Amino acid sequence: MTSPSGCPIAHAFDPLAADYLNNPYPVLGLMREQAPVHYVPSLDHWLVTRHADIAAVLADPEAFSAANAQAPLTHLTPDADAILRTGLRNTPVLSNLDPPGHSHIRRQLAPLFSPQRIARLRPRIEQFTSELIDAFADLGRVDIVEALTFPLPALTLFRLLGFPDDDVEQLKEWCGEKLEINWGRPDADYQLRATTNMSHFWEYCEKYVEARKGDLGDDLTSDLLRQRDTDAGALDDREVASVVFALSFAGHETTTNLIGNALRHLLSRPEVWQEIGREPEAIPEAVEEVLRYDSSVIAWRRITTRAVTVGGIPVPAGARLILGLGSANHDPTVFADPEEFEIHRPDAKAHLSFGKGIHYCLGQRLARAESEIVLRQLAQRFPNMRLVPGQEFRYPRNISFRGPVSMQVEWTRTEDPVAA
Repeated sequence: MTSPSGCPIAHAFDPLAADYLNNPYPVLGLMREQAPVHYVPSLDHWLVTRHADIAAVLADPEAFSAANAQAPLTHLTPDADAILRTGLRNTPVLSNLDPPGHSHIRRQLAPLFSPQRIARLRPRIEQFTSELIDAFADLGRVDIVEALTFPLPALTLFRLLGFPDDDVEQLKEWCGEKLEINWGRPDADYQLRATTNMSHFWEYCEKYVEARKGDLGDDLTSDLLRQRDTDAGALDDREVASVVFALSFAGHETTTNLIGNALRHLLSRPEVWQEIGREPEAIPEAVEEVLRYDSSVIAWRRITTRAVTVGGIPVPAGARLILGLGSANHDPTVFADPEEFEIHRPDAKAHLSFGKGIHYCLGQRLARAESEIVLRQLAQRFPNMRLVPGQEFRYPRNISFRGPVSMQVEWTRTEDPVAA
């Protein structure tokens, strides 16, 4: 099949090519102008790039199913496929589930991510952040991803779920390779290692939920189990374990990427970095602009349940779609001067980085809170922090999740003000 537009760049597009992973936005801009809806032969998916078209798809779960959102992007080897089929007994929840099942799961989970619940978590996140920063404050130079932006979201989420601290390192190892399985093009050895780790983690989640039933605590898993006391529609053991499994993978990688992207763009603009240090009330605006300008999730997926028309292009039933969220966030019909990074942009929240409609990201408040806390503490403690010159940034090998794998920063020691 060829691109409906006949556009050469559309036909040659490969979202897993090295140049695209390094900087997808120029290519996405050309797509949006020349072939806004087209078939991608390299992945057997259709790419949708305009804001209005993507918003319409996300708002219509009847015509555009979420069933493929977490499915492997490419075919797995027989060995890896067998491990997933026999080793994972989880059920779809939230991002890859359609109504009415999605409505049932979300109804149980939504109160646990309420503004009040996130507000109660903030002091703990602030403490975690301060402790991690204290560990490198005297060094003058550090890989900020390794030292802060990766461990903080993982620690926060695992504590939220109630996992024992002694298990955190093992859990991070098991979680580390799922992204490329579901959204990349891994080789056979990677597939075997990653699917084995995923099966180990699923077994851990099953055993953890079973043990938690007899030892309820102050955590999300226990709250889901407590719902059985008052709600006949409470989740069963398999559903609770599936929620824990899904949140463990999705709930911290995206926040790591968000904070990493924020630091890259803010530290490369010293005047903006100093501004948010002086005026921390501007930090929420800065986070929204980062979400728009360089989203931690630049693409998501859907599959058509019937023949449809997307952006004026006929698309068949059963077609798999890649929704270019990063492209939508740079759509000039929505955002003036979209290639400019402007933290006071009045309409930045029109971005689609957290989705839209019934699948709007349940953890968005937590991601925003963690990002704001990190930026406030770093900007106030290290007003002259900067990117180490000459470094090349690497990004994960997948179509959806984007953030620097490592990032060297440095600063000149001054008398550290007390972090607010």
